[in-house]
Amino acid sequence: MTRTWRGLKTIAVAANVLFATATMAAGTFNFGNGAEPKDLDPHTVTGVPEHHILLNMFEPLVAMDPKTLAPIPGVAESWKVSKDGKTYTFKLRKNAKWSNGEGITAADFIYSWTRLLTPATAAEYAYQAYYMKNGKAFNEGKLKDASQLGFKAVDPYTIEVQLEAPTPFFLGLLNHHSLYPVPKSVVEKHGARWTRPENIASNGAFNLEKWEMNKVITLKKSDTYWDKANVTLDKVNFHPVEKQDTEEKLFRAKELHTTNEIPLEKIPFWQADKSGVYQQSPYLGIYHYWINVTKAPGNNKLIRQALNLGFDRERIVKFVTRGGQEPAQGFTPPGAGGFFPKARLPKDGSQIAKAKELLAKAGFPGGKGLPPIELLYNTSDAHKKIAEAMQQMWKQNLGIEVTLVNQEWKVYLDSQTQKNYTVSRAGWIGDYNDANTFLDMFMSDNGNNKAGFKNAKYDELLTKAGTETNAKKRLQHFQDAEAILMEELPTIPIYVYTRVYLKSKDVKGWSDNILDYHPLKYVSIGK
Repeated sequence: MTRTWRGLKTIAVAANVLFATATMAAGTFNFGNGAEPKDLDPHTVTGVPEHHILLNMFEPLVAMDPKTLAPIPGVAESWKVSKDGKTYTFKLRKNAKWSNGEGITAADFIYSWTRLLTPATAAEYAYQAYYMKNGKAFNEGKLKDASQLGFKAVDPYTIEVQLEAPTPFFLGLLNHHSLYPVPKSVVEKHGARWTRPENIASNGAFNLEKWEMNKVITLKKSDTYWDKANVTLDKVNFHPVEKQDTEEKLFRAKELHTTNEIPLEKIPFWQADKSGVYQQSPYLGIYHYWINVTKAPGNNKLIRQALNLGFDRERIVKFVTRGGQEPAQGFTPPGAGGFFPKARLPKDGSQIAKAKELLAKAGFPGGKGLPPIELLYNTSDAHKKIAEAMQQMWKQNLGIEVTLVNQEWKVYLDSQTQKNYTVSRAGWIGDYNDANTFLDMFMSDNGNNKAGFKNAKYDELLTKAGTETNAKKRLQHFQDAEAILMEELPTIPIYVYTRVYLKSKDVKGWSDNILDYHPLKYVSIGK
């Protein structure tokens, strides 16, 4: 799943207690979800909190087994792949329906994928459909005829997809929310307001019942879902909570079944707790900072290198995050799809002297005269503590003055998109288990490239990796691309994620996995 890790949304403690107390009913799952969603349009959102909701409202062509992450039937009940790996033929189940009662056909997917790629949609994840023939050309406006796109309806219940090149992770990619189907009649009737509760139609295990801004989003079990007999929960409440300590108090009061995170200072307490509610597991993601390379001082590679070498990653994970995270010595998490990048960044403070030399070479010895650096982060106690630690280390080690800037989630996202920042907190969680989902983000034309980074050689290597069928050569392309990234450093990798949260022992059917993928159709509440 592709997600940009979201922060937490402000809500008063009293308000949280009111909504939570009213909703802890039998058959209702209360989900601590972090941020208030930007929207619920699968083609325009980019974040984890949105994805948590969307994967329960919509069903893709091909889903994933939450235990193994292997592809399993979704709307497609079966599929075939050609010998050359470039043509996929999907057979749709005939009992799949939208929540408004309309049947789902191949035309729904053709419409949806075309909408994703249409330039006017301005989808940041349009590149997820670039693997389909002519997807990139159409999205860039070089091809106008949508009938030339690499997907077609052979008949109402058969879809044929032609790829630009064999793509080993294609079935896993189909589970990403950008490739979910959306209802044409509803979208065209209501426009931007099609995702409001009174308008929306979806095809997943749950439908949108209520959306109270900054308070709760409620989903109810779908009466039209083809597999409704195997869905146990009646309702799911997604609660946005800004403060982690507030969320933890709600969990202690049995008002939430899961939390989004845990207050950093409380992690040692919960690690020592023997009740079994503390959860810590591997997570395919990287916590990093973007550097805006389009303006000073981020447009100077020497300064970017100095910022990367001028702090101690081990101190961050040992004394700040304390959840078993690993210091990042590259951008791609080790083991992603069998890729293990070489360690190119220090995990400790062993290269601070070199960082000072680089800063002096750039013309700013001891940080004197360096243009102002603002570090942007979205609202979260954890992000604030990490930013404060970074600010202190850069000041102490390099003499650099850094100003911290906190913005609410939606404003923060816009600031990144508009390149209205110097350095910005970020996180990237894999869309699928492959190095490509991390490295392709830095390609020049990628909608999620918030640094403004452009490198022709880097683009060439990722393009080659996308068409390479020899596994060894493909991994070498990734290795070479990672080397360029760690030389140019439009990013500051800080640590490799672990998933740290609290989960009630009443939650059944919840399977931990490296993508933090939890379709709630498999979950139940019981003692």
